[in-house]
Amino acid sequence: MESALILCEGSFGEPMGKTANGLARYSKRYRIAGVLDSTRAGRDAGEVLDGRPNGIPIFSRLHDALSTLPEKPTTLIVGVATFGGYIPKEFRPVIREAISAGLNVAAGLHEYLSEDPEFADLATRHGVSLIDVRKARPLRELAQFSDLSRHLPCLRIPVLGTDGAIGKRTTAILLTEALREAGTRVEFVATGQTGLLQGARYGVPVDAIKGDFMVGELEREVARAYEERKPEVIVIEGQGSISHPAYVCGTRAILMASMPSGIVLQHAPGRTTRNFRRDVVRWPMPTVEKEIQMLELYSDAKVIALTLNHEGLTPDRVASVEREYEARYGVPTCDPLLDGCEKLVNKIRSMI
Repeated sequence: MESALILCEGSFGEPMGKTANGLARYSKRYRIAGVLDSTRAGRDAGEVLDGRPNGIPIFSRLHDALSTLPEKPTTLIVGVATFGGYIPKEFRPVIREAISAGLNVAAGLHEYLSEDPEFADLATRHGVSLIDVRKARPLRELAQFSDLSRHLPCLRIPVLGTDGAIGKRTTAILLTEALREAGTRVEFVATGQTGLLQGARYGVPVDAIKGDFMVGELEREVARAYEERKPEVIVIEGQGSISHPAYVCGTRAILMASMPSGIVLQHAPGRTTRNFRRDVVRWPMPTVEKEIQMLELYSDAKVIALTLNHEGLTPDRVASVEREYEARYGVPTCDPLLDGCEKLVNKIRSMI
């Protein structure tokens, strides 16, 4: 497994740093050697994220990391998900420094490293690779909707949400691992850049695909996961929110591509406004009732469980919300990071 540093200046542990956060928690593609964020330098990445050290140090600068680590990493990963998917201007000097130091650079942005003349020229001169994971296949190779998922003899469970950057992928991965530990044959299908960087065997960057092919490309991966691995359950990562005014395609495409057997819905009770350019647009969060109504309107499936993001909540408040939601909605409710996924696993295994 290749070792990597994650560039996340000023954003580690924040919604904008969700790619770095996800990689620091879980990665099968890279062994994470450190994080670059001068605002949290000297701390442990796990302690910042979850209050539990995981042995991944946070450095102030690339030079500090390269001079401190016993083994030189092979790759620098751009660990932020910027609005619009642009390469942050302030990251450019660090990316140039990494290329000049002989590191490959990987990113999951809409603005591609490999198409940046400065980076491409520098990479050629230093013999390193520029890896853009948020890039669709060539147009002539893209698949259109072909009704591949509806009749698959396995459960298809998308983890959707009431907002962006709310923990859908984290919950989907934790659920996948918990099902596997419980003896269930399960596969995970990624739909965004972080899941692909983490090493998902199946998946596509949904929001980078032309609208005509979004559903076809994703259902192709769902079907491929079944044909190659014969799982009992396929867990599909969600994107955005069906009610989010800025993310209009992701959730609907995921519903149509997966033809769900049931839906897990993630919510952050402590949020009052959407995670989208809050300095410009303060759009209110939806109610859980509204989101369930919309999801079930666009799908034949029901919401079978609720999961919580504990952002801004104490553990006691999380437990209180769980009891409240279970009584109100009649479905199991848990915070996967605090409680684990036992309730979800029991519900899904009862459906097999």
